[in-house]
Amino acid sequence: MSRLTAKFDALRSAKRKALVPYIVAGDPDMERTLPLMHKLVEQGADILELGVPFSDPMAEGPTIQLAHERALVHAVSLSGILELVTEYRRQDQDTPIVLMGYANPVERMGYDCFAERAGRAGVDGVLIVDMPPEEAEPLNEALARHELDNIFLLAPTTTDERIAKVAGLAGGYIYCVSLKGVTGAGNIDVDQVQKLMQRIQAHTNLPVTVGFGIKNAETATRVAVCCDGVVVGSALVDAVARAEKNGTDVLEATTLIRDIRHALDAISR
Repeated sequence: MSRLTAKFDALRSAKRKALVPYIVAGDPDMERTLPLMHKLVEQGADILELGVPFSDPMAEGPTIQLAHERALVHAVSLSGILELVTEYRRQDQDTPIVLMGYANPVERMGYDCFAERAGRAGVDGVLIVDMPPEEAEPLNEALARHELDNIFLLAPTTTDERIAKVAGLAGGYIYCVSLKGVTGAGNIDVDQVQKLMQRIQAHTNLPVTVGFGIKNAETATRVAVCCDGVVVGSALVDAVARAEKNGTDVLEATTLIRDIRHALDAISR
């Protein structure tokens, strides 16, 4: 059983919601990314989404775009991130790690090489934002050989036909985009999220997390009632950036995750 499946099974048995923080590897630098990952788990994270920096992160809003730029200044690479995951696994063999990024770095490394190295490093899943399902089968085959899940985004604009196609290819969980727009944009319409969740669940039994626009404990709990977990990205990345700018310890930014964890556990009781 994969770490992702085991995690969601355990959460479901405990009637708890998954908390999935997203950070960009190498922001503010690689040396502090590793302790930041461990601190997030200490504060209540169930799964870690690790952003792979890219020069043209088209699905991202300004906050995460700037984080990608800061990481690229330090020449953070896909190879370096796989080494980071290897180092992380020396202390934590249980927390699932998902790499979230864009197709170009993976294609440059080669699907087979990437899947082999990612599996060996201890990665559990991959979410490639700009990989359409029509082109995903070669990557899926490479990932499957190394027991890695391919995680897909589904948005409010996704048709039922496309949802069915993605459901047939996805593994681990499905990432439901809560709104039309980029990360960090707008306010969540919970009714819209619930409608999309119903459409997704008609085609799959995979867990579904919701992200884009989860800014605090209040928005997390509003959305959590209709899904299996929430993803916190821009708000956390912004908290890390503010801590760095103010000269404070970036680990303090993880108090956001602690507060959301407490709120999610409160609605699960």
